[in-house]
Amino acid sequence: MEAVMPGIVAGLSVTSIVFSGAIFGFFYAWVCSTMWGLDQTDPRVAIEAMQAMNASVRNAVFFPAFFLTPVVLGLTAAAMLVDGRKSPAFWFAAAALVYLTSGLFLTLTVNVPMNEALAAIPVPKDIETAREIWQDYSQRWQFWN
Repeated sequence: MEAVMPGIVAGLSVTSIVFSGAIFGFFYAWVCSTMWGLDQTDPRVAIEAMQAMNASVRNAVFFPAFFLTPVVLGLTAAAMLVDGRKSPAFWFAAAALVYLTSGLFLTLTVNVPMNEALAAIPVPKDIETAREIWQDYSQRWQFWN
């Protein structure tokens, strides 16, 4: 088992870093490019665009990074622990917990319900009404993201 564990630990470590980088990069890029860009456009366009993006993000490419990152981090922590690497095991487990609470849980309990509420709103023809809807949504969404 000792000859196999270093390869498994290394493979899981790299996979954990790639998955973590993918999902946190997604969150980061979504706020500082997508949301800020939408904030600069006609709010009717922003609402319509966000509705389309939220509908398209649930796909097979997004799924692994969003849902499997804590699984991969947990497996890495377990493999590290079995391999006798307690300190790195702790940090991979901590990363899994941080993502579960601050990424996955918050997104599913705060941002997704906000997205679903926005999806149910017909895009207003009146720009001022659209601006109020968008500003309320965007500010809260960015804060929780």
